Amino acid sequence: MKPYNKANIPLAKALRKNMTPWERKLWYDFLRTHPVRFQRQKAIGNYIADFYCAKARLVIELDGGGHYTIHQSEKDAIRTKELESMNLTVLRICNLDIERNFSGVCEYTDAAVRESLPQSAALTAPSSEGA
Repeated sequence: MKPYNKANIPLAKALRKNMTPWERKLWYDFLRTHPVRFQRQKAIGNYIADFYCAKARLVIELDGGGHYTIHQSEKDAIRTKELESMNLTVLRICNLDIERNFSGVCEYTDAAVRESLPQSAALTAPSSEGA
């Protein structure tokens, strides 16, 4: 289990109840039923990751238009670096990709999960790790 700031838990719960349309699509149409368990709005360190797979040590961050300003890009780079320092892989996915190339996003995500898993791990049953 990764360390987290307990003060972020109420916000994470609120974010789960108020997911963006792109988060809802990725969650309900793909990640929720992925063979390797994902969590949504997961507190990790001082951050709340949009999606997290403990078994694959993978964080998925969905980026809307606000993430492409210089100031936000710098903050995102710091966030990514800190999460990577916890031995996590961070995938940043643009909301437009969810809209325009959803199957490609799913393939990309699945490939990242497979690449991150130990060679002996199978993708046949949901994991209870990270619960």
